[in-house]
Amino acid sequence: LKWDRMECEWKPDEQGLQQILQLLKESQSPDTTTQRSVQQKLEQLNQYPDFNNYLIFVLTKLKSEDEPTRSLSGLILKNNVKAHYQNFPNGVSEFIKNECLQNIGDSSPLIRATVGILITTIASKGELQNWPELLPKLCLLLDSEDYNTCEGAFGALQKICEDSAEILDSDMLDRPLNVMIPKFLQFFKHSSPKIRSHAIACVNQFIISRTQALMLHIDPFIENLFALAGDEESEVRKNVCRALVMLLEVRMDRLLPHMHNIIEYMLQRTQDQDENVALEACEFWLTLAEQPVCKEVLCGHLSKLTPVLVSKMKYSEIDIILLKGDVEEDEAIPDNEQDIRPRFHRSRTVAQQHEADGIEDEDDDEDDLDDDDTISDWNLRKCSAAALDVLANVFRDDLLLHLLPLLKELLFHPDWVIKESGILVLGAIAEGCMQGMIPYLPELIPHLVQCLSDKKALVRSITCWTLSRYAHWVVSQPPDTYLKPLMTELLKRILDGNKRVQEAACSAFATLEEEACTELVPYLAYILDTLVFAFSKYQHKNLLILYDAIGTLADSVGHHLNKPEYIQMLMPPLIQKWNQLKDEDKDLFPLLEWVPALLGLAEGLGGNIEQLVARSNILTLMYQCMQDKMPEVRQSSFALLGDLTKACFQHVKPCIADFMPILGTNLNPELISVCNNATWAIGEISIQMGADMQPYIAMVLHQLIEIINRPNTPKTLLENTAITIGRLGYVCPQEVAPMLQQFIRPWCTSLRNIRDNEEKDSAFRGICTMITVNPGGVVQDFIFFCDAVASWVNPKDDLRDMFYKILHGFKNQVGEENWRRFSDQFPLPLKERLAAFYGV
Repeated sequence: LKWDRMECEWKPDEQGLQQILQLLKESQSPDTTTQRSVQQKLEQLNQYPDFNNYLIFVLTKLKSEDEPTRSLSGLILKNNVKAHYQNFPNGVSEFIKNECLQNIGDSSPLIRATVGILITTIASKGELQNWPELLPKLCLLLDSEDYNTCEGAFGALQKICEDSAEILDSDMLDRPLNVMIPKFLQFFKHSSPKIRSHAIACVNQFIISRTQALMLHIDPFIENLFALAGDEESEVRKNVCRALVMLLEVRMDRLLPHMHNIIEYMLQRTQDQDENVALEACEFWLTLAEQPVCKEVLCGHLSKLTPVLVSKMKYSEIDIILLKGDVEEDEAIPDNEQDIRPRFHRSRTVAQQHEADGIEDEDDDEDDLDDDDTISDWNLRKCSAAALDVLANVFRDDLLLHLLPLLKELLFHPDWVIKESGILVLGAIAEGCMQGMIPYLPELIPHLVQCLSDKKALVRSITCWTLSRYAHWVVSQPPDTYLKPLMTELLKRILDGNKRVQEAACSAFATLEEEACTELVPYLAYILDTLVFAFSKYQHKNLLILYDAIGTLADSVGHHLNKPEYIQMLMPPLIQKWNQLKDEDKDLFPLLEWVPALLGLAEGLGGNIEQLVARSNILTLMYQCMQDKMPEVRQSSFALLGDLTKACFQHVKPCIADFMPILGTNLNPELISVCNNATWAIGEISIQMGADMQPYIAMVLHQLIEIINRPNTPKTLLENTAITIGRLGYVCPQEVAPMLQQFIRPWCTSLRNIRDNEEKDSAFRGICTMITVNPGGVVQDFIFFCDAVASWVNPKDDLRDMFYKILHGFKNQVGEENWRRFSDQFPLPLKERLAAFYGV
């Protein structure tokens, strides 16, 4: 490090500085090879302790450089802080902290925001405790006469409030919020809209957690919010709406007196010309519908609210462009691979991250929208539809009074965009207004079935969804009237030329299958024809939905599918698709998506599942999936392993030596579903393996005993673990029985509550066998064993004999007198049951 001892101030080496600037310039190049080599060089530079000093120097001191380069330097430093902060030498971290605080008021908004992100990242590395001057200093800077300083400090504070809300309210820091919240409230009236917006955003972070410091100032907070209701700055209006939505959940008592005005205000805001404001306001109706007071406070406003929500359910022009609404046939265009990321729903509030900075914070995963087209995420149309859906469930047919006149006009409108929104409205109210809709359905359903062949793909796809919402009614009518025409048209849509329509039709058909069940049996050949043809037609993404439709079909018609001619139709395409997957295929997700399909088939197809396993590389794929880094994938692959173990163990057996160590490492109760399925699979395997299970006991027994003894383990996991321990003891009593004392008590208490069934039977046989091998292991907890035995309603005869022998053996061992003393501790029902069933 080049420290100039006289000034105690770090100076960069000119040559080193030029080298780093050169790298920063190169990293802005669009060429991926250049970017990759820059990445490597940056990694290497991390070995030099003062590399990070150069980065902060470029960000804060090198005003001659262009802003993007300076900001990039700060973002690279931010990534280094994230990855290696604990290894920074003391001098370096102090230098960075001081530079940050001195430059939070840089004249460039981009640099201010970058410094803010850097401060927050250091703070979130647990440094709030080790940087005691940070919060007081930032709060002090809020009072600065200089706008840039005030705005920069507020930007940083907003991010700290977002990232470290819990710590700010803890005793660790001496509760700084008691000072900060009253301070923020003063800025609600600031002359700059940007600062007003920061101030509300900061306070908003503490509403949902009902932070005490905010609750003490709740009245001035609400008054200040009302004062800003008509603010000319859309960002401020958006934050006001967001605050009111959250207050609805936590402080309804404070809003109730003003409810009439709040509703009037939110009606205006839902029609705000800024779509982001309108979306925040629209969340209000969704949240209000979940409150008990909804009906009472909203009934007078329904006539105004209904048309507003309906009008917001139209596609906007930008939506249609993004959805390629003018492209009718796209089935031949291959899917964009990143579109097919598995969808696990996030909560809607996540998208609120750092959208205000205009900074591309490229490595923060949360900031990405997680789907193919951003608008298919949460937007005003979806939010309005969801709001109408929940309100229909609250107001039921009262809502129809206001809707029916609108619906007539929409559903038969010549403009397809308006007609489409009408069909969406009809689907949204299906659940809540079903009773009131029944008189209109004989006319509406045929109209909708006609709309399935509309020339606009977006109309065809929404119609699929809406019809699926009325499937229950359709199935309750004579099949020839509505079911047959609907099914015929839906199957045509499954083969539509448009991928979005294929997807909607397949999902709708799966819903119809669930409702219709065996009503579909007469049409099975026709249905399978269509589904099998779709196999050859579909691109990647829709194949996943098609598998689901086939699985649902198997569940719905059960053994009716088990006819040679149907199997001959289904098997070849299934096996062919399966074998197209490479062993090292990174896209193992189809396997996961197939699991419910396969399990449906495993039951429906009986022995035929065996040829699927024999003629495909399913076991290799399953082996890959069992090691996938996504828990959901592992969870499903263990479920499949358990089912295949039951269905065709001869094919699974050769792989057991590979599978067991993986199952052992997944017995981690932090991931409940993964752990549960792995435990269950081990139990199924042990039943099939018998005494050959012996070499694998050591890999799993210790973890299972740990899980069964953990406090607060969910009931299902406990029961599953107990059954598996019992099964292991049944096939390898010599290996498991010595540990009996370590698990007998929680074992008995977790299995006493489950119904008599096969799994419970095999588990109890195991425990009895182990007690025979190691009677001493049960002595101290024998009362729990007695209780578990008494939980059986009617055990099989040979199992009842086992119980009888153990109970009488114990009684003879201790003698009449001791047994009487022992059994006197029993609760009366237990005493009576054991006497009646086992004569003890």
